[in-house]
Amino acid sequence: MTYLWDTSHIQPRADVVMPGETMPAVFWNAVKARGPKVWMRQKDLGIWRSWTWQQTGEAVREISHGLMALGFEAHDTASILSNTTIEWVLCDLGVLSAGGVSNGIYPTDAAEQVQYLCEDSRTTVLFVENDEQLDKALEVRDHLPLLKKIVVVDMDGLRDLDDPGVISLDALRQLGREHHKAHPGAVEARVNALKPTDLAILVYTSGTTGKPKGAMHSHAGLVYTVRGYNTLIARSEDDECMCFLPLCHIAERMGGEYFSLYTGAKLNFVENPETVPENVREIAPTVFTAVPRVWEKFYSGVMITLKEASGLQQAAYAWAIGVGQKVADLVMARQPVPGSLKLQFKLARALVLNNVRKLIGIHRARFLVTGAAPISPDLVRWYLALGVPMLEVWGMTETCGASTGIPAERIKPGSIGPAAAYNEVRIAPDTGEILVRGPNVFMGYLNLPEKTAETIDADGWLHTGDVGVVDEEGFFRITDRMKDIIITAGGKNITPSELENELKFSPYVTDAVVIGDKRPYLTVIIMIDQENVEKYAQDNDVPFSNYASLTRAPEVQGLIQAEIDRVNKKFARVEQIKKFFLLDTQLSAEDEELTPTMKLKRKLVQTKYAEQIDAMYR
Repeated sequence: MTYLWDTSHIQPRADVVMPGETMPAVFWNAVKARGPKVWMRQKDLGIWRSWTWQQTGEAVREISHGLMALGFEAHDTASILSNTTIEWVLCDLGVLSAGGVSNGIYPTDAAEQVQYLCEDSRTTVLFVENDEQLDKALEVRDHLPLLKKIVVVDMDGLRDLDDPGVISLDALRQLGREHHKAHPGAVEARVNALKPTDLAILVYTSGTTGKPKGAMHSHAGLVYTVRGYNTLIARSEDDECMCFLPLCHIAERMGGEYFSLYTGAKLNFVENPETVPENVREIAPTVFTAVPRVWEKFYSGVMITLKEASGLQQAAYAWAIGVGQKVADLVMARQPVPGSLKLQFKLARALVLNNVRKLIGIHRARFLVTGAAPISPDLVRWYLALGVPMLEVWGMTETCGASTGIPAERIKPGSIGPAAAYNEVRIAPDTGEILVRGPNVFMGYLNLPEKTAETIDADGWLHTGDVGVVDEEGFFRITDRMKDIIITAGGKNITPSELENELKFSPYVTDAVVIGDKRPYLTVIIMIDQENVEKYAQDNDVPFSNYASLTRAPEVQGLIQAEIDRVNKKFARVEQIKKFFLLDTQLSAEDEELTPTMKLKRKLVQTKYAEQIDAMYR
């Protein structure tokens, strides 16, 4: 059992080195070195199925040969339209091992988006997960003259399909086995022919301000960055990780698939996005990376459960979390924890806190990692009080993932940490913008040289669009996106993300967008947490017939007003929120208001709900 005052189990290590200068070279060296060891697990029909490195290598080899049999050339692009599954990884590594460029497409993208991404990337082979995704591909296939073949992973419901342009993954692998017999050294030849400077993957930005842009990453950049990750936080073959965020997003592609490929940490795939809470408890990861929305959801679940507990249980929790907060405060202040407090904390863990950790599924976690969006400092402190270090990292698609990270022995909630050792980070003196430079920075945007030149200056500095400050210890803190800073009609500069993070700390608020640029005061658009607000309504006999009526109930309006009042107390009067309205439509990843990582698109929301916003200022 580990404790907050001992971070030796989290320290970075540079001694793990898997050779190879391209991602497929690293992968095949890992297969050779780890052979019969388990790398991946996935639940299928209630049973966990394991994949060893040898089995993975065999499947990847067959897919690579199958692609070659279809006429897939080195440097061709293949796209993967699927949820996060083991097959996603197999197809990705199969494409790379065939010398190709791999591109991911969000499974929530509409057919017209699939068409644009395939056109822009010049996709010749498209992997789709199932019949639902196949329908999108078939709808736009006539507009994609470069597309040679669609490969379907799951053929359920498609047994009678007879289409020469469509093939199952099993049939592709059979083609690959035959091709391998005829050309036994073809995969090795393709892998050996790759240069580190070659384009390896495309990661399309979410396109919140226009069409998505294809960020290009070379093999050299990917390999350099995964090696760098191990100097930021430790991971080894003994670790159990969860793979559930979209693999077409840089966070899971790098921090999940490629980092685990490099270190040998086991990857466990959830059944589907809805079963994440249940699967976390089953897997009990030792290292758990997630976005703030996931951490907020876990916290909300504990708070709701606590409300149903007995008075004695509530009192025990209050005492235990209070002890944990005292320990966390001393650890964050880098002060020694007295023996008496250590004893109290061990008792608090044994009686209460370990049960809370088991309820979430983090009872085996050595540490937690959060990134991809700002997180409330109070939420970080809460997990610390449970006895689990939460390390915030910051980066973006264009930096190949993490560029800064909180060291385990110097946790500072609200900060994103110092620059990672493998890149430079600084603040632009004139604008306050955060700039990044290093071999991890992307090659540029596909087909957009002017946009690339705007983003990477003549000295090689990437202009991130994030505004921040740096303290005397070199720890950076993001204050906001450059385009999101609010200047009220009274001339006050306000950082909306600080208010939004405080609101999202509420178990009843899923997301919030603060409004107020060139306005006399601040207002906010709120997306409620349906599950928790419904439970509140049921417990308090609040009548509602559907989601919209729930948001309009006076009692629910009062509940959210109380949450806003709580947040307002932490800010000066000019920074306080005066009015709000609740989105009365239940949004999912398919809705245009949300990014694929389930964040509200600020500009789109402000445009779409302009009438409701204006009403708050009448």
